[in-house]
Amino acid sequence: MYQPEHFKQIDSSAIDDLISAHPLAAVTYVVDTAPNADHIPLLRVGNDMMGHIALNNDMHRLLENGARVLAIFRAENAYVSPNWYPSKPEHHKVVPTWNYDVVHVHGAIHFDHSEKSKRAVVGRMTKHFEAPDGWRMADAPSDYMDGMIANIVAIRIEIDRIEAKSKLSQNKEQRDILGAAQAIEDNGDAQLADKMRLYSDVGSK
Repeated sequence: MYQPEHFKQIDSSAIDDLISAHPLAAVTYVVDTAPNADHIPLLRVGNDMMGHIALNNDMHRLLENGARVLAIFRAENAYVSPNWYPSKPEHHKVVPTWNYDVVHVHGAIHFDHSEKSKRAVVGRMTKHFEAPDGWRMADAPSDYMDGMIANIVAIRIEIDRIEAKSKLSQNKEQRDILGAAQAIEDNGDAQLADKMRLYSDVGSK
């Protein structure tokens, strides 16, 4: 990933928060020089990403255990108009851009067809994503659940490298960061605007 130094995100808590808040990853891999991608909810557990895919998904047939994959997690993003910068009328040396927050997780994928592993990953993900009084695996008829479990494959991505990028106007003047953040909030994305404001004190003065 192209990584200008001023956009590089190295805060491990911020990286974990993004993955937790936006767990639907685009998992990319290459087969016979052709790029492929699948969209899979993933849960980070220590140094692994856990999830499952449909048995009919050819990923587990196309890739061997240990194959290299890249999981991309993307948070809020928005177009940024030059008209939102207070400095524009002074010099007009501004152009449109796009702000975004992403995490790239590189690792080796492993597939597990055992019933024990499949039930474990479904149970763990259900417990994580459901409300305290939400759905439980035991709520479904056992024969129905058996059929659903039989038609998935558990996956684990062993993480070996994480890259994160927070492109939030850090290379702009403080007043321009705040001006763009306000416009983005007015357009309905308060979360991205708040992230930008966190960086307003490191913008160029």
